[in-house]
Amino acid sequence: MKNTHLQHPEDSILTGDLSALDWFLADSDLSVKIDGAPAIVYGTNPANGKFFVGTKSVFNKVKIKINQTHEEIEQNHTGAVAKILHHSLDCLVPTTDIIQCDFIGFGGDDTFAPNTLTYVFDDIIHQDIIVAPHTIYTTDTNDLRDAVAHPLVDYDFTDTDRCKYVRPRAWQLDEDFDQIVAFARQMSTMCDFIDAKQSRQIQQQLNSIIRAGLDIDDITLEALAFANQIDLSLLRLWSLVKSIKDDMLFLMRNNGPKAFIGRKQCGGEGYVRTNEYGMFKLVNRSSFSHANFNNTRFSCAS
Repeated sequence: MKNTHLQHPEDSILTGDLSALDWFLADSDLSVKIDGAPAIVYGTNPANGKFFVGTKSVFNKVKIKINQTHEEIEQNHTGAVAKILHHSLDCLVPTTDIIQCDFIGFGGDDTFAPNTLTYVFDDIIHQDIIVAPHTIYTTDTNDLRDAVAHPLVDYDFTDTDRCKYVRPRAWQLDEDFDQIVAFARQMSTMCDFIDAKQSRQIQQQLNSIIRAGLDIDDITLEALAFANQIDLSLLRLWSLVKSIKDDMLFLMRNNGPKAFIGRKQCGGEGYVRTNEYGMFKLVNRSSFSHANFNNTRFSCAS
């Protein structure tokens, strides 16, 4: 897939793409979604073979910000982001690949709050920086704008004296989802789907409701359907697919650091599940997404 934001499976079905229903049932690779910030992209620049660091602005269509030296970091970035990239250029292990990770923090403590969640490790981290790698990019050209994202599977990272890599192991407890997915598929035959533009509008409105901390119950769905003149059955299908995702999320476990929203311990940001039918994120939208929508830290990092 291209370098795009991961979708929630329930959002993907609004246009009639039902691949998420097959995705629920297929054998999958599972990884922990770490809530770090900002995103750091690093590796070998395919245009010249030099090691670089940057934010997701390395993929910009117009103003590309690729940093191969500390001088370029000073030209392209300011403040906290520049400080993080200076340390990243010095501390990350050079690689011939192109890797994306999330920044967790600078060493010297056992507790870090890089974004919305606070992470507590079992021991004090002594390395200079802590990062959580999650994506590898490939390109058939010399242009990073053509890069295609893939989940990091069977990729080894070795801690150094200067860099701590956080890669928790994730697994899912067994449960049969066949019947509920079959019901969702049957329900889909009675829905009038919408186009991509309408889907984006509905997702924005749903996110606004989540941001406000309101319940998305049947009354809310009825009002949303009436206001947008769309099929109520489609929104009920969206809600059903979301509930399947939430049930699956409840069965997921990992051995990563303890995670908290405020003082309340939680299971973390969520997970990324990948198989032949796609790559989707499993996130508790009523808790993590609500908190994340109301957190503006690094929202404009570039």
